[in-house]
Amino acid sequence: MLWITLSLLIGLLILVLFYARRRQKNEPPLDKGFLPWLGHALEFGKDAAKFLRRMKEKHGDIFTVRVAGKYVTVLLDPNSFDSVVNDTVCLDFSRIRNQLIKTVFGLQLPGTSPTSERKWMERHFQGLNLFKLSASMNVHLQNLLLSNNTNSSLSEWRQDGLFDLCYSLLFRAGYLTLFDSRDDPAAVYREFRKFDELLSKLARNLLKQGKLTQCCKCRLWELLSPGWLSEELDSWQQSYYRFLQEERIDAEMQNRALLLQLWTTQCNAGPAAFWLLGYLLTHPEAMKAVKSEIRGLSTLQDTPLQHPSISLLEAHCTPVLDSVLSETLRLTAAVMISREVVQDKILHMADGQEYLLRRGDRVCLFPLLSPQMDPQIHQEPQIFKYNRFLNEDMTVKDHFYKNGKRLKYYTMPWGAGKNSCVGKEFAVAAIKQFVFLLLTHLDLELCDPEAKVPPVNSSRYGFGILQPDGDLQVRYRLRRTRHEM
Repeated sequence: MLWITLSLLIGLLILVLFYARRRQKNEPPLDKGFLPWLGHALEFGKDAAKFLRRMKEKHGDIFTVRVAGKYVTVLLDPNSFDSVVNDTVCLDFSRIRNQLIKTVFGLQLPGTSPTSERKWMERHFQGLNLFKLSASMNVHLQNLLLSNNTNSSLSEWRQDGLFDLCYSLLFRAGYLTLFDSRDDPAAVYREFRKFDELLSKLARNLLKQGKLTQCCKCRLWELLSPGWLSEELDSWQQSYYRFLQEERIDAEMQNRALLLQLWTTQCNAGPAAFWLLGYLLTHPEAMKAVKSEIRGLSTLQDTPLQHPSISLLEAHCTPVLDSVLSETLRLTAAVMISREVVQDKILHMADGQEYLLRRGDRVCLFPLLSPQMDPQIHQEPQIFKYNRFLNEDMTVKDHFYKNGKRLKYYTMPWGAGKNSCVGKEFAVAAIKQFVFLLLTHLDLELCDPEAKVPPVNSSRYGFGILQPDGDLQVRYRLRRTRHEM
């Protein structure tokens, strides 16, 4: 019996070795790892940036790795990105997206095309609708900020973690702006944070759909169900609900789709604001430059604290704050742009090289590693420099080079191509409004003047703006007037 078992194992090993994938002519370097089937899955899941940096040093700007039975070609040359983001014939995004939302959100939208959904999003996050959403967001941010401090005397300091302060306020304001529910937004935030902490493990199938996960989802589905929503005909969530009905999506999937939209619209602004304020608080020169710019805005002249203080036009007249935000996103935006290869493709590199991508594989761009943290593009890329995206004349700096060629993609926090983030302008306006309001309404300082921004949570690579592994403790109090700033 033992000999039979050994013979079967040896035969299986011979079959595996015989049929094992080998690098063919004109294909990128192949690195399968030592573990059968798993390949590099464990290292990739633990810290994708560290792993891909090691592969780049070993193989260069393009290579193929085995990850949990799949072969993923990683492209890290930004001058060659267009050959991926602009190809809708050989490369497909929808299959990966559909698998991800099914795994994480339990959502299936069989009759809905990504194109029709994107067109709906564009109508609501552009033009007049964008102006209305941003104005509403500003009002909710001010109301929440002031109500958060009404129970304290003007001279009383409060202490909190900066991450929770930013995430909570921006989430609740965004929730009231888009979902306009009569339910307590703080309760929705608490449930959302439980779900958000599980998300990266769910996406990588490292967590079973157990009782805790299901409870989080069910509670959020209940809170987001149409019966709990405003009856305003022109509200964002009612419009989306009608879109789903027109697409003939059943009631159960409608609730799940609303949870997807809640996460998509609210998962990045809070963390981004945390990093931006964290960098300002730990870099006095940057904070001084931003406050100086804010003092120069006409909105500060003899305006009471309770009155609206920023408009979309004025938000675009802050070159220093814009540069700080761009630098913050360069350091912390960690999207992965993935496509499935649906038919064999010849990938043309900017240096003239050509590589064959096999049908059934995946191709992935990781802009955090390159261009965003590439020392050939950004000098001392690991260091926060608030004026990195400013010219000497205070205009936007957008000329960056690699190997003598000007780059089209020198930072990519919002993705690229036809699948780039639809809500970019809304998110940027919300983050800037929030920072503006905090710096003009509050005295804000670190509890420990020597504190540094915490490291990133390495499990969040690939899911938008990174989250910190830890927090910055801050103290704050409401100002009497803005002239105290």
